[in-house]
Amino acid sequence: MSDREQLVHNHSRSPILSSDARALYLKALNEDGRLSRSSCTPHEAAALDELMELGLLISDSDEPGSLFAADPAKLAASLSSTWQRQALDLLARAVAIPGDLGELAEAFHNPDQSGGPIEYVQGRALINQRVQQAMASGMTEGLAMQPGGPRPSELLTSFIQRDLDIIRHGASMRTIYNASTRHHQPTRDYVSTLAKEGWQFRTLDEPYTRLLIVDRRLAVIPVVGDHVAAFVHDSAVINYLAEEVFERNWSRALDFDGDRTIPQQVVSQLRHTIIDLLLAGTNHRVIARRLGISERTLARHIAEMREEHNVDSLFQLGYVLGQSSGTTA
Repeated sequence: MSDREQLVHNHSRSPILSSDARALYLKALNEDGRLSRSSCTPHEAAALDELMELGLLISDSDEPGSLFAADPAKLAASLSSTWQRQALDLLARAVAIPGDLGELAEAFHNPDQSGGPIEYVQGRALINQRVQQAMASGMTEGLAMQPGGPRPSELLTSFIQRDLDIIRHGASMRTIYNASTRHHQPTRDYVSTLAKEGWQFRTLDEPYTRLLIVDRRLAVIPVVGDHVAAFVHDSAVINYLAEEVFERNWSRALDFDGDRTIPQQVVSQLRHTIIDLLLAGTNHRVIARRLGISERTLARHIAEMREEHNVDSLFQLGYVLGQSSGTTA
């Protein structure tokens, strides 16, 4: 269906007048083209406003409270001419706006005008706003590393239509999550929907830092938690982050299409990372945070590893794991 046919089709489903307004206009015609406000029921109030706003019912200046019906043919000709002029004006403005705002857009994205090759942006709201603006400007490639476990379901819901529009406009998109997201139904639904459109997802069971790269022209990395971010415009730094950070992590990550089945390889990688962090002396809370899992889930994995290696204590588990990795306790 062409754009014009689609426009006509859409309008055919959205008539100018509601059925109530049409019925009320016909009621006025049946009463010699006149209608008294007082004769209208509360149910007809909205239809009355609709007819008056369009101009099909006009107040009689000689008889307050009385309305008379206007000629629909004459009104249609007048409104059609007016609306066509307005449509042409809007079309002209739509065509002109990229050029009119081009200079401002160039200044906005020019590192020399925005604090140099690296900007420091403070506050989640402003950071998110700047990221949204970067992604909305016709992006063709997006690379993202999202640590910290599953994101809130309401956040995923608010992003889904935006992300579908991005991928359907031909952008190449890749995202790395923690493996804990495989256990989160809203994330699985989100990933499944986008994966069907071509968005690629993988999960990685080792600590990594949040990273977003847009079109190899902007990279966003955290500076202090999620409250301060560095917006990097330097092409050499961006290429390094893309090739040496993102691509290396991507090559170690495992494909994720939203399926609820957890591959054994994912569990094995997660436990291998837990083992490495335990042997390094990292406490449970830090391990859980780095891997995007709860302390309860971490405790379950440790308990299952104790059972698997037939040991009773964490000390014994560390010794056995150390022996199996070629070290001594």
